[in-house]
Amino acid sequence: MKFREVFRFAFAGLKANKLRSALTTLGILIGVGAVILLVAVGKGSGAQVQANIDKLGTNLLEVSRQAGGFGARASRNTGTQSTVSALTLADAQALVDPVNAPDVLDEAPVVTASPTATYQGATHPIAQLVGTYPAYLTATNWQIAEGSSITDDDVSQARKVIVIGQTVATDLFGTADPVGRQVMINSVPYSVEGVLQAKGSSGLQDADDFAIAPLTTVQDSLSGFGSLNQIVVQAKSAGATTAAQDEITSILTARHHLSATASPDFRVLNQQSLLATSSSTTHTFTVLLGAVAAISLLVGGIGITNIMLVTVTERTREIGIRKALGAPRAAILGQFLIEAVMLSLIGGALGVAAGLIGTRFTVAGVKPVIVPASIALAFAVSALIGLFFGSFPANRAAKLHPIQALRHE
Repeated sequence: MKFREVFRFAFAGLKANKLRSALTTLGILIGVGAVILLVAVGKGSGAQVQANIDKLGTNLLEVSRQAGGFGARASRNTGTQSTVSALTLADAQALVDPVNAPDVLDEAPVVTASPTATYQGATHPIAQLVGTYPAYLTATNWQIAEGSSITDDDVSQARKVIVIGQTVATDLFGTADPVGRQVMINSVPYSVEGVLQAKGSSGLQDADDFAIAPLTTVQDSLSGFGSLNQIVVQAKSAGATTAAQDEITSILTARHHLSATASPDFRVLNQQSLLATSSSTTHTFTVLLGAVAAISLLVGGIGITNIMLVTVTERTREIGIRKALGAPRAAILGQFLIEAVMLSLIGGALGVAAGLIGTRFTVAGVKPVIVPASIALAFAVSALIGLFFGSFPANRAAKLHPIQALRHE
C-alpha cells in the first residue's frame, strides 16, 4: 500500500472524530506554548537585570559601611564586637592612587537624604537626594536632559544648586521648564541647574524620584558633616573591576587598621560580580521554568496514548476488514503512527502560535524575550512525543489477528 493511501486513511480517521482530535491536541498545544512563553519570561528577566546594571554602570563599584565585624582593629583584636570605622572623605580621596590603585579611574563620595521639595505650593518628598561630586554622574551613567550638571566649583563653594530627576520635575513643575527656578529643599532655597534623563522604574523603585546636589551643600544644610554613606568608584574598564575591588579592599584595610584575620568594616559591591551571579541565577531559573513547562508536554503525550488506544479499540473491526483484504502490518502501523504524529504536529503548531502571542504581553512585570531555539526545540519535541507515545497503540493495532478483529463487538 502506498504512503499516500496510508496518509489518506490516517487523515480520514482523525476527521471522523473531530472533537476527540481537538481535545487531544490541546495538551500538546498547552505544553509547547508554555515552554516557549516561560523560557521567554526567563530570558526577559535576565535582560531586565542586565539593563538595570547597565543603567548603573558596568565598571561601577560601591563602597559602604558594614556593621557587625569582630576583632576589626589590630589593636582591639579581643574577639568582641569592635567599633565600625566610618567612611570618610579622606578614605575616598585615598582610593584615587596611581600607585596603589592603578585600576581606579575616579571616585565620588556620597551622602544621602530624603528631604521634601516645594515649589509654589506643590510638594514632593524626594525618595533620594545624593550629595556628591560631578564624577558621580559619569560613574553611574546619569545623563543630563536639560540644563547642566553640578561642577567642582559648586562643590568647593557649597553652592545651593540641584539637579533633579524626571519624577521630581513633573511633580513640582508639571510641564514648565524647571531649569533656573528656585525650589525649597527642607525650607532651604536651591536653584535647579538641570534635569536628569529618565531611567524608568526598577521593580517597585522609581529611579527618577532622585536628585543630585554638591556634597558640601548637602552636608551643610541637610545631613551634617559626619561620615559618608557611600563611596562610588569608577574602574578604568568593565574588565578592571575585580582588580580595582582588590585595590580598594587593600587600601581601606590599611587605613582602618584592620588585622589580617579581622572581619572588614566595609563592603565593596562589584557590579560585574553581581551581573555574573544574576546571570547564573537567571539561567537556572529559565531552565527550571522550561522543565516545568516540559512536564505538560509529557502529560499531552500520555493523553495521545490514551486516545489512540481508545481509537484502536473502537476501530478493531475496521482493522480486521482491512487486514482481511490484504493490508500489510506496516500499513496499519503507519496509519496509526501518522495519526498520532499529526495530532502532535497540529498541537505543536498551535502551541507555537499561542506562545508567540503570549510573549507580546508583560508577565509579572517582565517583558518576555523570544528564544528562537526554544520554538524549534518545543516543536520538534512535540513531534517526537507523538511518534513515541503513538507507537504503542499503533503497534497494538498492527498485531491484531484478522479473525479476532472481525469477531470483536
